[in-house]
Amino acid sequence: MRVLITGTAGFIGFHLARKLIEEGHEVAGLDGFTPYYDVNLKAARHAILKKHNGFSEHRIMLEDAESVARLYNEFNPEAVVHLAAQAGVRYSLENPRAYIDANIIGTFNLLELVRAKRPQHFLLASTSSVYGGNLDMPFLETSRTDHPLTLYAATKKATEGMAHSYSHLFDIPVTVFRFFSVYGPWGRPDMALFKFVQGILEDKPIDIYNNGLMKRDFTYVEDLVEGIARLIGCVPSNQADPVEGDSLSPVAAHRVVNIGRGHPVKLMEFIEQIEDSIGKKAIRNYMPMQPGDVPENFANADLLFNLTGYRPSTPTNVGVEAFVHWYREHYGV
Repeated sequence: MRVLITGTAGFIGFHLARKLIEEGHEVAGLDGFTPYYDVNLKAARHAILKKHNGFSEHRIMLEDAESVARLYNEFNPEAVVHLAAQAGVRYSLENPRAYIDANIIGTFNLLELVRAKRPQHFLLASTSSVYGGNLDMPFLETSRTDHPLTLYAATKKATEGMAHSYSHLFDIPVTVFRFFSVYGPWGRPDMALFKFVQGILEDKPIDIYNNGLMKRDFTYVEDLVEGIARLIGCVPSNQADPVEGDSLSPVAAHRVVNIGRGHPVKLMEFIEQIEDSIGKKAIRNYMPMQPGDVPENFANADLLFNLTGYRPSTPTNVGVEAFVHWYREHYGV
């Protein structure tokens, strides 16, 4: 297939693009190379992708509607996987405008294009953060998402709603997938695992929020992109019978799918696994809960399994070991 992926210089987009290229698909990778974190890391990811004939790089901001339209119409994708976004819960407290521009305006520009020239499937990345203040766990795709705790979560929930309206009005098949604490090699420097490994190796204190009383559904990145790749061929339809636990809209070819391991891990256990992998203890700086954060989240991933026969399963100690190995090799430490 011809697959347009937005955000291919990012953590998840890079892994998905590499997987699809290796499977023989043609990938057009769109990325704005924003300086939210080290652009050199983004360039290193794209350098790997550009070694493959099936990949083309396009440095475009999603807010640049004209340039995005030119790429879209020339490439004429059969599937679109929209991963590009301004990420980060805490950064949304510092620079809220970036979330409106990238997440709302950028997604709108893309939806207008798929409205004019409909692909076989439009897939949109969302986040477990949309569950917000919901305390009923594990989270189901049909659980309430009415109480976002950050602007980041609010913008992702808004894009879910925008995609639903376009799906209903213009008969566009849409799958929204919600991510849960994704980690692994080539991860972002603003993410906990990267910060913890860097801090331990540099003998610097690591910040542990809520005094370590946190649980997360850590999902290994290769498990995540396996789930996405399988969902590309699982096109929602109003004509098909729902599967067990389906979130298929009653008025649109629109479905929401959790992609998570479904196994919450205590933050302190996660840190201990990092220490074991590095062979050094962390200098721990215990801190209170941060605004917009939640003490626990984890997914019910039954729908993903019912649709694709696949369920993320990589244990965190295995994933942590893989990240530490990559970090040491990439940064020469």
